[in-house]
Amino acid sequence: MSTKQLEQVAQWEQRKEDKLAQEFYQAQTHVQENQRKLTGLQSYRLDYLRQLQNRANKGLGAMSFGQHQAFIDKLDSACTQQTRMLAQARAAAEQRKGLWLKQQQKRKAVEMLIDKKQNEQRKREDRQEQALLDEFATQRFVRKAANHQ
Repeated sequence: MSTKQLEQVAQWEQRKEDKLAQEFYQAQTHVQENQRKLTGLQSYRLDYLRQLQNRANKGLGAMSFGQHQAFIDKLDSACTQQTRMLAQARAAAEQRKGLWLKQQQKRKAVEMLIDKKQNEQRKREDRQEQALLDEFATQRFVRKAANHQ
């Protein structure tokens, strides 16, 4: 495969890597959003419990307490569900990170192959140039020797 073809492959691999990096970034953003939602729910639940405790200290009927407890149960359920969603978002982000890193390795491998081919080409050119310089030097020496006879 020529260096030019390898450079095209490297560009294609770079585009794939960029796409996977973007997907990883989006997954990270999704994790952060889910974390904010969970933190918000937990904070709201805590505030609600404090308010309930203040009301209970002032006196709260059994029926009202039951309604508050049912609402707390709904908040607990929402927190549990949001925790699951956060775990799923984290797992998806880790998967995308793995895909991105794997693609990054592929791109680097292609770039290393390009570098190797370019180095080999430079060495061939250097050897050809040295052979040409040696030939010129030999011809000059032969002419000089022939002229001195």
